[in-house]
Amino acid sequence: MSAVVVIGTQWGDEGKGKVVDYLAEQADVVVRYQGGNNAGHTVVVGDKEFKLQLLPSGILYKGKTCILGNGVVVDPAVVLREIKGMQDKGIDTSSLRISNRAHVIMPYHRLLDEVEEIARGDKKIGTTKNGIGPCYMDKNSRTGIRMVDLMDKEEFSEKLKYNLAAKNKLFKAVYGVEGFDYETVLNEYLGYAEKLREHVVDTSALLHEKLKAGKRALFEGAQATMLDLDHGTYPFVTSSNPAGGACVGAGVGPSQISKVVGVVKAYTTRVGEGPFPTELLDDVGEYIRKAGHEFGTVTGRARRCGWLDACVVRYAGYVGGIDYMAITRLDILDKVETLKICVGYKYKGALLSEFPASLKVLAAVEPVYEELPGWQETTSHIRKYEDLPQNARRYLERLSEVSGIAIGIVSVGPGRDQTIVLADMF
Repeated sequence: MSAVVVIGTQWGDEGKGKVVDYLAEQADVVVRYQGGNNAGHTVVVGDKEFKLQLLPSGILYKGKTCILGNGVVVDPAVVLREIKGMQDKGIDTSSLRISNRAHVIMPYHRLLDEVEEIARGDKKIGTTKNGIGPCYMDKNSRTGIRMVDLMDKEEFSEKLKYNLAAKNKLFKAVYGVEGFDYETVLNEYLGYAEKLREHVVDTSALLHEKLKAGKRALFEGAQATMLDLDHGTYPFVTSSNPAGGACVGAGVGPSQISKVVGVVKAYTTRVGEGPFPTELLDDVGEYIRKAGHEFGTVTGRARRCGWLDACVVRYAGYVGGIDYMAITRLDILDKVETLKICVGYKYKGALLSEFPASLKVLAAVEPVYEELPGWQETTSHIRKYEDLPQNARRYLERLSEVSGIAIGIVSVGPGRDQTIVLADMF
């Protein structure tokens, strides 16, 4: 038995999809354990590019069992659209399994997401408005609708009627907008139920049997540590737990996890609002954005770009129990003459020993930088670590020293073959 968890260490968009896709070749089961279609993975296979929101990256390999765990919130329309998109490209999706305990995103969740974000004004979070947060809110207030409910017409009808009455009253009284017609939503979602029925099972039981039989499982997190509901830059976070949610979100015990891989982009980006200590608002930041095509897979929004923040990676390392780093997008820095790594924060003249919980403090910190020379050489063709330019290796090794995490994988491009492996993950 071997179970590997892949998590993001920054604010998401680190290239987890490429890393998961690469590791999925060695896995028998690939599990997505939290988040919803607010996540976006772009995976390049040969000359084809696949953009995934809900489906686990392992779907691109034939014969892998792919699971959407109970911790995922599922928009039926989105997952069906992705299934069709994969099938149109010749990808077999028959191995997809969706937890019967996963919560369902409803139309009122999407509308609530939108009107609440508008109501926040200049305090907006930067949500994707896909209904993720409101769906998790209903889950926690114990009024949510699960896949098992959607599969039962009588149960679903009753729960939908109750929820719509409450939500429509809220929309009219608080936000001044029209709600939803019960029969329209009922018929739409019962249609989804029939199309998804063959995929819906008890995925925790399925996983248990696979692991008991000695199969290899790969757990795929969406978003990243700094967007974690508990450990991220709250309130500018997602509504779930990327950092440590694999066990709860997939229905396996902690003793089942054998290794944790943290994906680190060779620089730092984030989408949306919130403090970003190493953000670059100059020509270098713009160069990185253009060279790295740093625009959101789901939203298309331009990502904020900055120097590599080793403080963030170090924090993610101990919060997530990371064994190895998978460092991505090193090739984007090939032409940058001088690089900087943030190795500490100063606040009011004093060096901080911990990552600040207060956003007021984080917004006011002064990054402590170390300058390193760039390598000014193309790395996208390199397949062995020792063949990387000396300055590139020094840059990576300094990150490892500051973060306290060993280097396991280095990615020098989007292709599967553009991967340098230093340690076995399974």
